[in-house]
Amino acid sequence: MNEIFQPLDRHNELLRSSVFPDNYNPPKPQTKYNLVVIGAGTAGLVASSIGAGLGGKVALIERSAMGGDCLNVGCVPSKAIISCARVYSSIQQAGDYGITVPDGSEVDFPKVMERMRRLRAEISPHDSVDRFSKLGIDVYLGQARFVDSETVEVNGTRLKFAKAIIATGARAAAPEIKGLNQVNYLTNETLFSLTKLPKRLGVVGAGPIGVEMAQSFALFGSEVTLITTQRGLLPKEDRDAAEVVQQRMIRDGVRIFGGARELVVSPGASNSVKLCYEDPQYGYQIEVDQLLVASGRAPNVEELGLETVGVEYSASGVKIDDFFRTTHPKIYAAGDVCSSFQFTHAADFMARSVVRNALFKGRARHSALVIPWSTYTAPELAHVGLTPQEAEKRGIETQTFTQPMSGVDRAILEGETEGFAKAH
Repeated sequence: MNEIFQPLDRHNELLRSSVFPDNYNPPKPQTKYNLVVIGAGTAGLVASSIGAGLGGKVALIERSAMGGDCLNVGCVPSKAIISCARVYSSIQQAGDYGITVPDGSEVDFPKVMERMRRLRAEISPHDSVDRFSKLGIDVYLGQARFVDSETVEVNGTRLKFAKAIIATGARAAAPEIKGLNQVNYLTNETLFSLTKLPKRLGVVGAGPIGVEMAQSFALFGSEVTLITTQRGLLPKEDRDAAEVVQQRMIRDGVRIFGGARELVVSPGASNSVKLCYEDPQYGYQIEVDQLLVASGRAPNVEELGLETVGVEYSASGVKIDDFFRTTHPKIYAAGDVCSSFQFTHAADFMARSVVRNALFKGRARHSALVIPWSTYTAPELAHVGLTPQEAEKRGIETQTFTQPMSGVDRAILEGETEGFAKAH
C-alpha cells in the first residue's frame, strides 16, 4: 500500500489522511449489523452508503486504502495522465487547424505527475473515512476475516452481521513470464508513483491499461514498446475497431510486437530490462529502462477465512449465483472479486443490486445487467450489448450496419474521421 503514497509530498499526505488516516480510532461495534461490507472500493462504498441511507446498521472494513483501485491506482490517476497526453497531442496537431504554436513545446513530466497527485488528493474526500463515518457507517481499517456464519473479525474486534457483502476487488497479478522475478517492474499499483519519464518503456499486456498507458507515454516522448499475446491488441473488442486504435498508436510512436507468452526477461545494464522473443520470423531483442506489466488480475480472496464459512472461490474469484449470493446464504459478493466485468460502473450497479437482494429479499439478477464499456485510447473505443459472435452462440441472427466517421460532417469538422459506428 505504501507505493500509493509515494512520493510522500503534500498531495499524497492529503490523500493518505483521507483514505487511510494515521492513528484512526474505530468506533465501538454495535450489537449486530444489518450489513457488514468488506472492501471499500466502488462496490463496497456504494453498498454501504445505500444500506446506511436506507436506515440500516452498516459496518465497512478496508485493509488498504478507501476508494480502492479506482481512486488510488486506476481510473482517477490514469485518466489524469491521459488528459495531459491529449492536450499535448492537440498542441502538436494545432497547425492542421491553422493555429501556429511556437517551437519548443514539451512535456514537463514531473508536473504532469504532480497534477495527477493533486487532483487525486482533491477527489479523495469523496471516498474518505471521514465522509463515510458521517453517513452513519462504522468504518474499520484492517484485515477482515470470517470467524463463523455471523461474525467478522478485524484487528481483534468482532462484528456480528445479519448479511455480509464481499467487495474486496482484485489486484495486479503478473503472468508467467520467464525471468520476470529477476527484474524490477511496474504494475498499475506502482506506475503512478513515477516522477521521471522513462526514456524507454516496455509494456507487457494489450488490454485497456496497457494500451492507454502505452499511447500516453509515447505522446509524452518515451520510446514505447508494447508486447501483446497472439490474440493481439484489445482482444475483447471488435477487431476492426482494435485495428483503428492500433494504427493510431503506431503513428503515435508505439512499437507493437507479439509473443508475450514466449517472452524472456532478464536484467540489463544500469538497471535496465532486456526483453527477448526468439522466433525465426518475428524475433526481437529490446532493452528498456522501465517495464510495465499490465496483463493480469487476481481476486482478493486471501486471508478472509472463506473456507471457515464455506464460501467457494477460485482463481477467477468468489463464486456467486445470478442473485449475487455466494455459496453461503448470508454472504453476497459484488465487484471485481466476483465479476468478469471489472469496471467501476459495473461494480457500482452490482452493489445496488446486492443491497436490494440482501436487505429486502429482492430478485435483481446479475445476468440482467447490460454493461457498457469504454477504452480511453485515441480514438476512444466504446461498446454495449452483444457482439455478433456472442449473438451467434445464442442462435440469434444479426445484420450489421456500419457508418464510417469519414462520412459524418461533425467528425470531419472536428478532424476526427478515423473509426466508425457499428449497429448490430
